[in-house]
Amino acid sequence: MGRIADLLGAVAAAAEDGGDGLELPPGNRALLLEGWSDDDIDDALGLVTDSLLLDELVEAAGAVSSRLLVQAGALDTDPAFAQAQREGWRLSLDQLAHLARELDRLEEVLEVFEDAPPRDRSRLDGVRRRLMEQGIETAMRDPSEGDGSEGGEPS
Repeated sequence: MGRIADLLGAVAAAAEDGGDGLELPPGNRALLLEGWSDDDIDDALGLVTDSLLLDELVEAAGAVSSRLLVQAGALDTDPAFAQAQREGWRLSLDQLAHLARELDRLEEVLEVFEDAPPRDRSRLDGVRRRLMEQGIETAMRDPSEGDGSEGGEPS
């Protein structure tokens, strides 16, 4: 078991983020091939990738859960609950922006682990776009979306 742990540690230390997940630079792979087969190295890279994604999944799920617990917990008094019954339960745009960002990341990670087709996120993307247009959270902008000028599909 110690030898496998050494391989996993070496792969985790050397792995770099590639376009489709973690990759080993050729020099590091060559060093590992001195004591391991390609299949062993690929298996270790897969385990390291899964471990990192599981960490992200737990972090994203925890962030969404924490945010929802705070929002739902605000209704724990009789006056607050009665007001929500009368007026409905509302979130501020800032609260919605945080939830949308955290939910987006959670969905990205879940896609890796779920066997089912990914859920339709087009409405979430629409909410995120509207929030960005409001200037609520420019950090929500995906760098691949460009400068924000319209040029894609109409909504």
